[in-house]
Amino acid sequence: MEIIYVYTRKRSEFGRPCSFSDRPAKVSVDIPPDPSMASGFILRNPVDSYVQHASDMSEHEVNTERVEVESRGVNHVEGGWPKDINPQEVEQTIRFRKKVEKDENYINTIMHLGTLMEHCVKQNNAINIYEEYFGEEEMAEVEDEPPSAKTINVISKLTSFFDVLLSKRDPNVTKRTATHLSWHPDTCKKLAVAYSSLEFQQNMKDMSFDSYIWDLENPNKPELVLKPSSPLVSLEYNPKDSHVLVGGCYNGQMAYWDTRKGGLPVEVSTVEVSHRDPVYGAIWLQSKTGTECFSASTDGQVLWWDIRKLSEPTETLVLDITRKGLLENALGAVTLEFEPTMPTKFMVGTEQGIVIACNRKAKTLAEKITSTYSGHHGPVYALARNPFYPKIFLTVGDWAARIWSEETKESPIMWTKYHLSYLTDGCWSTVRPAVFFTTRSDGTLDIWDFLFKQNDPSLSLKVCDEPLSSLRLQDNGCVVGCGSKLGTVTLLEISSGLCTLQRNEKTLATAMFERETKREKILEARHRELRLKERARSEGQETEVEEKPVESPHEVLDRTRREFFKVIEVELQRRAQAETQHLPSAFQVKDHAREEAAAQGEESQLPKEEEEEEKDAA
Repeated sequence: MEIIYVYTRKRSEFGRPCSFSDRPAKVSVDIPPDPSMASGFILRNPVDSYVQHASDMSEHEVNTERVEVESRGVNHVEGGWPKDINPQEVEQTIRFRKKVEKDENYINTIMHLGTLMEHCVKQNNAINIYEEYFGEEEMAEVEDEPPSAKTINVISKLTSFFDVLLSKRDPNVTKRTATHLSWHPDTCKKLAVAYSSLEFQQNMKDMSFDSYIWDLENPNKPELVLKPSSPLVSLEYNPKDSHVLVGGCYNGQMAYWDTRKGGLPVEVSTVEVSHRDPVYGAIWLQSKTGTECFSASTDGQVLWWDIRKLSEPTETLVLDITRKGLLENALGAVTLEFEPTMPTKFMVGTEQGIVIACNRKAKTLAEKITSTYSGHHGPVYALARNPFYPKIFLTVGDWAARIWSEETKESPIMWTKYHLSYLTDGCWSTVRPAVFFTTRSDGTLDIWDFLFKQNDPSLSLKVCDEPLSSLRLQDNGCVVGCGSKLGTVTLLEISSGLCTLQRNEKTLATAMFERETKREKILEARHRELRLKERARSEGQETEVEEKPVESPHEVLDRTRREFFKVIEVELQRRAQAETQHLPSAFQVKDHAREEAAAQGEESQLPKEEEEEEKDAA
């Protein structure tokens, strides 16, 4: 680059202010008119010009930096020991205690403090500061307020809009369904969500297998990303150890995670001993070790596992209701139910709409399947026992939800109306025995309170536009999570009236369940009696047809004639005894009988005694 002109200035003149002065105008550039451009000139008439006297403003936007939240904790250890004593060493601590106990100052201090402590203990024995003086009084009724629910959080697999702008793409291009939800057992601030695509042959090559654990206090990104070998269909926290989760995969494998060890599974079952279809149910069992669980799949099997050894299941049950144990006759399981207060019993909801009640500790295979309940036209998507009445359970399938009693096998004791859209999930309230929840494929959450209203839900809330696929209620009964087909999890806080135990609610619910169970028992007994009579009648007709010889037409005519006149005779006798004062009616009947007999070409063959009685009466 060539230097065209150099500006020079003395060092002493640096920093001096510029001094401007007036001078005559000087032409720097002179552009003469160009006649060749006259042809392109366009005359505008009239010419409008605008002048804006307001000051020009500019719009500015500032995006503040996101606050980074980090969880920290403090570990408190045993203190108060001298520096030369290690509290972890048992021998040193025992030796130091013996040395201190022999000190006279220690004995005097203990004697002085013992007197004060004795005084406090006597005070506590005299007055119970924790006594509940009004414990027998019933709980006050909640103020009458309309049922309602409000959205408190929406969790999506997409971390944030700004992350999409930065990455220029959605991390999960193919939207996956939130198939299962599980709340943290110790705190309600964490939610584990299993994501997978259950559409037939819709799994893409670039589809993510990840599932997430969300921290509700920081929902912008998942707290932990679980990385299974196949998409998770079910996921459950261990109620005894909140760091451990078990999951059932789409390819039938079982895996478990320890959140302290990261997002990779600690152990995965081998394909050869696992399920052959997706694992739709995985539930922890009540055991001393807290490591036992069982799973169910649409391959028709229920498998029991110990996560310490996932190389093979500890026990297997084939869901063959013919009780032959044949896998080709097994019914595919869609949902599992287990009540900890009934450790040997569990229930399975199947694709065929049948609920199978099982007993794990039965001796024979036939005894393990105790009973079946059939009432749905499609798969049973939800199955849950009432937390207050374990013998009452809820099933959700096709277009309705049904409430059953273990004592009635043939029909439910209560059921909802048929909806226009398919029902996808349901559960009982954890605090109110008369309240349950259902989700629909049109994105609606229904809350039912059958003590208040039986024909319609107490509250119907449109949660989203896409179908709802999963539902899970917190243990406190106030917050419910709904998972959708596109992977969005919506958390709703319901009003206090729907999550607070009402006055006499347990008594009323018990009376209703007992009344409906008794009614169904009576109806079942009546139907059973009618079926037996119908069967006996059909069998009797078959034997008569087999034993009786074929009658000739004359014999049939004679028999019909005798039966006809016998019926008339019985009717006349009954009327003569009951209505002696209305004699014309008897004549009319007999005349009518004679006319019919004459029309058939037969003479009336009434007994002579009756004719004489007629003459005497006339």
